[in-house]
Amino acid sequence: MDITVQWVKTSWTKESRGGEAAARRNAVPSGFALPQLPAGCAHFVHLSERDEFEPRSGRRDLREIGVSLRDEGDRLRVLARVPPLFGLPPRRRRPPAVRLLPGQWVRWRLNYRFSSAAGIRDWSYWLDTFNIAYGPVESEIFLSEPTVYVDECGPVR
Repeated sequence: MDITVQWVKTSWTKESRGGEAAARRNAVPSGFALPQLPAGCAHFVHLSERDEFEPRSGRRDLREIGVSLRDEGDRLRVLARVPPLFGLPPRRRRPPAVRLLPGQWVRWRLNYRFSSAAGIRDWSYWLDTFNIAYGPVESEIFLSEPTVYVDECGPVR
């Protein structure tokens, strides 16, 4: 069965935490139209404060994506991976894996915050949005509302 993955990564610093820059950051789409991709690849879109949140598109090997995908025959098991104690804002207990039927898709969002080890640099932040569909899809699937939505974003202060 076809598995389609899109990873939208948005990154910023303290400069985009308020005002016009924050408005531009908050206007970033959660999904994009899909290009043609070879099997085993995900569509990767990076939006950065440094580039004024203009999308930069590419592809990544599915093994590089921070999501566990397991085809269980009639369902696809999806679980976002979170490195232990790494760049996490406080989160409630992690949700269970999502099991998609053919024709369904999930949007899973996680955010992170980081500082340099010595605390010399300011905080930096990023938001990962994983759009994952099970079964054949149209190129604009991720522009619509997902079947399942998981929001694991915590406060980034």
